[in-house]
Parts: sequence; structure tokens; C-alpha cells
Amino acid sequence: MEPILVYGYPSGTSMGLVAALEWLGQPYKLCRVDMLGEMREPAYTRINARVETPVLITDQGRPLTETMAIAAWLEARDKERRISFDTLSPEADRMHQLMAFLNTGFTGAFGPLWVALELPEPDPDYETMLRRFGREQVIERHDKLEAMLDGSPWLAGDKHTLADGLLAGVARWLEFHEVADLARWPKLQALRRRVEADPAVIYAAAIEQGETPSASGSCKGHVPLAEVIARYGA
Repeated sequence: MEPILVYGYPSGTSMGLVAALEWLGQPYKLCRVDMLGEMREPAYTRINARVETPVLITDQGRPLTETMAIAAWLEARDKERRISFDTLSPEADRMHQLMAFLNTGFTGAFGPLWVALELPEPDPDYETMLRRFGREQVIERHDKLEAMLDGSPWLAGDKHTLADGLLAGVARWLEFHEVADLARWPKLQALRRRVEADPAVIYAAAIEQGETPSASGSCKGHVPLAEVIARYGA
């Protein structure tokens, strides 16, 4: 069977994994999930008890959670090295380092901003504190990423990789939360423009919006969430 990526909307980090699957060029299917609605229904815990996306239903029918675990699964099947490097190479080390940074401190810095946005009851003082702390953390993490960039065309070298997919999924939160002008980080700004103009990323963003764009042909369609849970849930 083709693996099935369960991806979330709106603005899920999993959008970048859709782009990575397009770059990989192997058959896959998708399952679109409303993170503010159906993901929070009790049935969803059968495929991810932590109530998060993404989830990959592997070609063996097993649910695999956590972005880095899914990325490792894809990397192991990238025999042509279309989205990765030889695992013992310095390029692979750098890619893994950047992916780890993006998936931990960089993504985590936005946490207070998401909490402020999703407060169940109005609490102006708490919300102000969260937004101030969140903005400071996001700016600091962007400063760190800017310093890590070496001017290569893509995040980890001369080709797009899994690292660029992870960047595509989360970097757009800067504008969503209106933290700062991206021009503050010129190297990152140039990189993001390149990544976001890539056809696979454009496709992934359109899919997230519920559109039906044409693509490489690797995507074999969508599977309803209820079917994924019924067939592969615990």
C-alpha cells in the first residue's frame, strides 16, 4: 500500500512534509484533518494519542507520529537521495542539525503565541505577557537561524531536502503572528522566497487550503479521516 500522510490545517507544520513527499517522487496518499475540530474528537486518539499532526500511516499500515520520526522514515527510503544525503556525509550531519533546530527551539518559540491565540476565556494581562514572551523568543530563534545560514541556495546545500520542507511548514508563522518583518533577516528572507516559490511547496500550500492543484502525479488522492481511523487506528 502507499503510505498515507495525515496532515493538519490551518497552518500545520505538516504542510512541509507534503512538499517533501512531492520531492521524493514516490507514490503516497493524503488525509486532511481540521486541527481545530475533528482532530480533537476522541476517535482521533486511536492514531495519535497526543492529539497532534502529522501522522504517517506507513506502507505496512502502522501509524507513525512525530515529525522527526516521519522524516527519518522518508530519508531511509530516499535511495536516489532526492531529499537527503549519504547518511555518513557531512552534508547529512548539517541537514540533521538544521532539522533538529527547526523542530525544537525554532518551532517551540511560537508556543506562547499559539497559547495566546487559543485561550478558552479572555485574559488580557495573561495574553499580553504570552505575546511579549513569544515575540521575544521567535525573534531570538530567527537571529540564531540567520547566523546558521551559509549562503547556500537551499537550507542544507545545493538542493532542496527534508530540512527545507520543515522550514516551509513552520517559517510562515512569523507573518501569521505578525511578529516582525522578515527583511530583518536577509539571508533567511532570500531562502524563504526560494523555498516558497518551489512548485512542490506551492502545491502543498494549495492542498492545505483545500484546493485541488495539479502536481507530479505521486499523490494518489485523499483518504477520509474516518476511514484511516477505522482501518489503522489502535
